[in-house]
Amino acid sequence: MDAPVIKKKLGLKDRYAAMTRGLAWDTTYQPMEKVFPFDQYEGIKIHDWDKWEDPFRLTMDAYWKYQGEKEKKLYAVIEAFAQNNGQLGISDARYVNALKLFIQGVTPLEYYAHRGFAHVGRHFTGAGARVAAQMQSIDELRHFQTETHALSHYNKYFNGLHQPTQWFDRVWYLSVPKSFFEDALSGGPFEFLTAVSFSFEYVLTNLLFVPFMSGAAHNGDMSTVTFGFSAQSDESRHMTLGIECIKFMLEQDPANVPIVQRWIDKWFWRGYRLLTLVAMMQDYMLPKRVMSWKESWEMYVEENGGALFRDLARYGIREPKGWKEACEGKDHISHQAWNTFYNYGAAAPFHTWIPKEDELQWLSEKYPDTFDKYYRPRFEYLREEQKAGRRIYSKTLPMLCNTCQIPLLFTEPGDPTKICHRETEYKGDKYHFCSDGCKDVFEHEPEKYVQSWLPVQQIYQGHCFKPGVDPTAEGFDPLLAVLDWYGMNVGRDNFDFEGSEDQKNFAAWRGDPVPGATAAADQGAQP
Repeated sequence: MDAPVIKKKLGLKDRYAAMTRGLAWDTTYQPMEKVFPFDQYEGIKIHDWDKWEDPFRLTMDAYWKYQGEKEKKLYAVIEAFAQNNGQLGISDARYVNALKLFIQGVTPLEYYAHRGFAHVGRHFTGAGARVAAQMQSIDELRHFQTETHALSHYNKYFNGLHQPTQWFDRVWYLSVPKSFFEDALSGGPFEFLTAVSFSFEYVLTNLLFVPFMSGAAHNGDMSTVTFGFSAQSDESRHMTLGIECIKFMLEQDPANVPIVQRWIDKWFWRGYRLLTLVAMMQDYMLPKRVMSWKESWEMYVEENGGALFRDLARYGIREPKGWKEACEGKDHISHQAWNTFYNYGAAAPFHTWIPKEDELQWLSEKYPDTFDKYYRPRFEYLREEQKAGRRIYSKTLPMLCNTCQIPLLFTEPGDPTKICHRETEYKGDKYHFCSDGCKDVFEHEPEKYVQSWLPVQQIYQGHCFKPGVDPTAEGFDPLLAVLDWYGMNVGRDNFDFEGSEDQKNFAAWRGDPVPGATAAADQGAQP
């Protein structure tokens, strides 16, 4: 009788090929270009989808195993944090404001990314790219869920975390991250991967997940740092997808190079502008700081990103436009953003404050060439005004950049004393921008950006009031009407930090003196 044939176990590469390429087929009832039309209209030419390589070669069964193990560890820490009243162990109640900004401005982006990768995972012709995008889509949904779950513990004790989804759709400064992802989602599949997987995940994401999560650990927030590092382990695969996508496009056809370069220029600048919020969080919203925004930029962008673009030079790719301006801006953007939020603190669902003297000194040390010269005098003046009972709450509406949707708060390259303003005309209308980078993005595809939902214009047009509100009524306060439409509890979700209900509750839990005369003397705060 014949000897039994022992089937040879497939190696990792062959098993991955069988579980991805081996499951694909060419359509017969309809041509392939009709079934997968989206990956062709951008002008990207792909000659051989089998050249797509996934260095992780992760199959779905292995994926569920790894993610399941991570979930057990993550939720064990989150539950332990909650059962032991971990919120009492954080360094200072001011730290919670960073979490408010995170759940308002970052967590919804995870869901947007989930939707985007699910769409891309359907519309790539190549099976390998589809599988990689589908796995990332699941990752992003997991990140949204774990971040929401971890931060929901703080919602039991602090204001300003209760309806981030509604705020993401309505609040003025949250139109910045929202517009970034809606811009990416409304592009083609290759542009989406360039925007999110390459420019944001590969080049810029470390600025958020590494320094900020380290800051969470230094401030006693083990719940947040655990979900951050759990997500960061997924980011390594996401970054690989980003660089693989770029190299794949560049290697397939020389005609792809100028298209990819234009996308890199656009999305580097858009990502840089978006991270202004992160710069502010890192320098001003962590009571115990790990490193400055400037140090993070030098480490994760100038060193790592610079090496990346030197590597891509062999494909004909140069550093993105605006690289030098962004590297110059590392000395300025966090201070300019915090000053703006301090002035418009009445319209934001988190607290803003003047840094204490030791914090101003830390900023002076980290920004020796710029902080004392340009920003310390401004904060000292605002502190004196606050002590005198004239705490500034601006009720005006600022001009917004039509591309990034940030107020025109940034300064001219080379001149930190002059606000940067650019404008262009399209079909008889004028449009305004915060920089040459945003102006360039607009002028390449103006039909897209003339449709932008700009909060200031929407308020002026009366679209940000609840039904039945009469702006002509005597004593009408447009700011309060807009905040009511936002769903913000005036005086609880915003206004000055020291002496707020959050601070009083936090002090009582810890057994500290309740902020009152001492805090008011130190900070000039409202009781």
